[in-house]
Amino acid sequence: MKHGFIKVCTFSPEIRVADCGFNSDRIIELLDFAEKAEAKIAVFPELSVTGYTCADLFLQETLINSALKSLETIVNATKKYDMVSVVGFPFDFCGKLYNCSAVILKGNILGIIPKNHLTSMEKRWFAHAPAKNSPVMIFGQKTTFGNKQIFRCDGMDSFSFGVEIGDDMYSPIPPSSFHAINGANIIINTGSSLCTAGKSHIRRNCIKELSRRLTCSYIYAESGPCESTSTGVYGGHNLICENGELLGESKPFSQNTLVCDIDVTAVNLLRKHKNFRIKPSDDYTCTTFKTTLTDTLLERKYSKNPFLPDDEDKNEICREALEIQAMGLKKRLEHIHSDSAVIGISGGLDSTLALLVTVRAFDIMKKDRKNIIAVTMPCYGTGTRTKSNAVHLCEKLGVTLRTIDIKDAVSLHFRDIGHNPQNTNVVYENAQARERTQILMDIANAENALVIGTGDLSELALGFATFNGDHISMYGLNASLPKTLIRCVVTYCAENSDLDTGAILTDIVNTPVSPELLPSENNDISQKTEDIVGPYELHDFFIYYMIKFGFSPEKIYRMAKVTFGDEYPSDQILKSLKTLYNRFFAQQYKRSCLPDSPGVTEISFTPGIKWCMPSDAMGILWSETIDNITQED
Repeated sequence: MKHGFIKVCTFSPEIRVADCGFNSDRIIELLDFAEKAEAKIAVFPELSVTGYTCADLFLQETLINSALKSLETIVNATKKYDMVSVVGFPFDFCGKLYNCSAVILKGNILGIIPKNHLTSMEKRWFAHAPAKNSPVMIFGQKTTFGNKQIFRCDGMDSFSFGVEIGDDMYSPIPPSSFHAINGANIIINTGSSLCTAGKSHIRRNCIKELSRRLTCSYIYAESGPCESTSTGVYGGHNLICENGELLGESKPFSQNTLVCDIDVTAVNLLRKHKNFRIKPSDDYTCTTFKTTLTDTLLERKYSKNPFLPDDEDKNEICREALEIQAMGLKKRLEHIHSDSAVIGISGGLDSTLALLVTVRAFDIMKKDRKNIIAVTMPCYGTGTRTKSNAVHLCEKLGVTLRTIDIKDAVSLHFRDIGHNPQNTNVVYENAQARERTQILMDIANAENALVIGTGDLSELALGFATFNGDHISMYGLNASLPKTLIRCVVTYCAENSDLDTGAILTDIVNTPVSPELLPSENNDISQKTEDIVGPYELHDFFIYYMIKFGFSPEKIYRMAKVTFGDEYPSDQILKSLKTLYNRFFAQQYKRSCLPDSPGVTEISFTPGIKWCMPSDAMGILWSETIDNITQED
């Protein structure tokens, strides 16, 4: 369970309706499978001991007694398993029959949870959960009966869970809401639902939304096709979700076993970021349990590009990103009564997206695109490919293009400050960036225009920008978009534009990222950013989990190895991680004086709003953690 990872299993076991002995044997067999998989939680469907579809047989004393005896067999079998098991069974309590789930660990029943929201047919046999918890004796053990319970692991507080049953989750305020408020990071649902056309889509969306709204891991196990078909068919649709993300799914009729790694630390940290209010209620019972804290073998799959949308949502999200940026720029232009914008265009990804957004904003305002002044400023390292793409794109978009060669101005500046132009150090590079910014600012003054910033989130995290150079603008359009997402949005624009513009945009996407500040031979790109700081897809992965969740470098490295191990060697991943943290702490002073920018993603470094950090904060704790990481970790 290192780093908060817990392996969990859901099952839709083979059952025989009303054959409790057969069903308990199958459950025990699957518990053995879960133990071998090193699971810490095993979840079975609603009324899995008897079968959900026993109907009026639930009113037969023989069935209820057999169910209790079979549950005792299961409880005794768990003495050798170091994991929490949640099993559905009917329970007779104080003269009423309840649809319940038993929480079991090492031969002990930690609690019995009755269902609260019954379907119309279930009311024929079962009673609603009582308003208050009650003590109860079962198999010689004292435990708690009631649905106001959470369970917490001794030694790992973040391993905490609550249980709801079946259609409880569809109620206006489901029990899981109260479980979360009382501190449960995991919600377990022992469910059973008819498989009707389209129901799996509804169920999936409901559980994803519950896990997002409650900021929790949600584990759902459902009855399978062995149930009686008198009134319908059951599909065994098992789901495991976390913070709105689908981690695993056994689609109807596909399989009876689902194994996933959940991350309770991610839940805890995200709740802190959201200021999620935990307020324990006096009527809730919290049961503490003990289990061995083991190092979970991480098998969870992560997206290599966590900022990027899923394929089915890609076009919609890229379109929304463009609209958010355009509407933000539109408001700023209207507020300062400006009809013009100035943008430095290099033929690279960032300035290309900024230009496309500016064009969109002017189209919305019904302003002449000629009022967009795109300035290309070639110097020592400018390549033919990027300059050509910049010029042709401006021509196709119908904006005003100005070409200002800055070689003479920069050379004069070198003479003024006594710098040898043969020395291609940081002075050599930054002088070009600052000269370009000066030109853009002065043109903006002359034209009553707004200077559009092009720097992106990845560069800001790394501090890969020239202070008082390309780091400064009057409005930073791309400041909350990482490089990987910018590439995605420009690709979307290429695929949804005319063929001529599309070909230019596609070539820009395929051009290596470069500041083009060093001299080149044969007008080729001699300075590639990713050769200096490392691959942007690695950095964007690091940034996402570092900023959104606050994960430790050690945990991020572990996740990155699982995700990128087939693409980058461990030493390269570790080197890039060190680069990010070293630069991140050293470059906060640049982020502390950024211009305004529209928040397009959840992460932004806009000062005082999205990211607050002292410019003089020491990164020694993080550096020491990274220094102690070995490639085998």
